[in-house]
Amino acid sequence: MSAGGPLLEVRDLAVRVRESEGPRLVRDVSFEIAAGERLALVGESGSGKSTVAKALVQLDRTVEVSGSVRFDGRELVGARPGDLRRVRGSGIAMIFQDPMTALNPVRRVLDQVAEPLVIRGVPRREARRLAVAMLDRLGVADAARRAHDYPTAFSGGMRQRVVMAAALVGGPRLLVADEPTTALDVRVQEQVLDLIEEQSRELGLAVLLITHDLGIVAGLADRVAVMRSGALVETRPVDELFADPHHPYTRGLLESVPRIDAAPGQRLRTVADAVDDTRESADA
Repeated sequence: MSAGGPLLEVRDLAVRVRESEGPRLVRDVSFEIAAGERLALVGESGSGKSTVAKALVQLDRTVEVSGSVRFDGRELVGARPGDLRRVRGSGIAMIFQDPMTALNPVRRVLDQVAEPLVIRGVPRREARRLAVAMLDRLGVADAARRAHDYPTAFSGGMRQRVVMAAALVGGPRLLVADEPTTALDVRVQEQVLDLIEEQSRELGLAVLLITHDLGIVAGLADRVAVMRSGALVETRPVDELFADPHHPYTRGLLESVPRIDAAPGQRLRTVADAVDDTRESADA
């Protein structure tokens, strides 16, 4: 952590469906992210990763958030709507899972990328200039012309670059990337991850990467936080976690990743296999 303390500090975060006495969707989640640091939040589908992401800036109005989320020293849980709007985009920006649905198909790309700046009061002409510059920075060829196209004219990989441009154009300090490669093929996945790493390094941007795919974590993250059933079970530096996972669930996640050197026909281990092995060893 930097001498000035963490950029994002989450303590005892809990999320529950509003007006419900049912179980909490997320409970007792605590972690920190320093300026410029990249933290991966991993776990199976349904473990609560995306719920945590949305809770940071309270995007889901159907749930009740408790605990503490401090961004740059400011408490966000219980903050006024106007204060939250000022943090969204300019402080914390998000990339959502599917670039095919994250963009409005009937609005030109230029207007969608410029919109966060226009909302903040930047003159429309200047906002559009900055939008084109960001599209160009993120590798959209002939950005000044392509910006006037609709999203349907872009490939999946190019749409994800447009989504990133809309997230980064406001100059945020923390980027929350929620499964940013889910709908993309392997080659484009690599390009998008390289782009996130490059922008983090060049802009000093902190990143919270949310993924179920441990295969994409090693080359991007500094630390890894593992979620299971709405709670964190392990948070470690990435090299230490891959070399010596402490929790049985983490070992199960790592062992369930397909290996290129596996024998043909060899059965792929599941997370449950690793957890069961640990129980059997304890019983013995």
